[in-house]
Amino acid sequence: MTISEALRRQIIEEAGHRCEYCKTSSRLIGMPLIMEHVFPKSLGGQDDRSNLAASCYRCNEFKGARTDARDPETGQLVPLFNLRMQTWSDHFTWGNGGTHLLGITSTGRATVISLRLNNENIVEARAIWIEFGWHPPTT
Repeated sequence: MTISEALRRQIIEEAGHRCEYCKTSSRLIGMPLIMEHVFPKSLGGQDDRSNLAASCYRCNEFKGARTDARDPETGQLVPLFNLRMQTWSDHFTWGNGGTHLLGITSTGRATVISLRLNNENIVEARAIWIEFGWHPPTT
């Protein structure tokens, strides 16, 4: 099945033109968002609305086909953040003035580490965006 352009636009618009993992705006980075399969296609995930999310290339690439990872605090294997079944603010918050994404649950922590949501490049970019009042997002 192919994802229709109308469905792609709907998902991206509903996400506010931001990656649903790291909340980076496609308008700030000048790169289009892509369709993330919450449950990977390689594991049987479908191209339907309930399994698709807006993602930046970086988050999509780092997530790959994984569905779980180790919580760095407990060492337990936990599910990664599920964009369609969980609420972002229940698992993440902004720290260090908005430059860092912090996991506040085991799922949040595992997702931050696995998707490298605080890699050096994005942290530096966030610092610049903060100076201009473009970050962190309020929604």
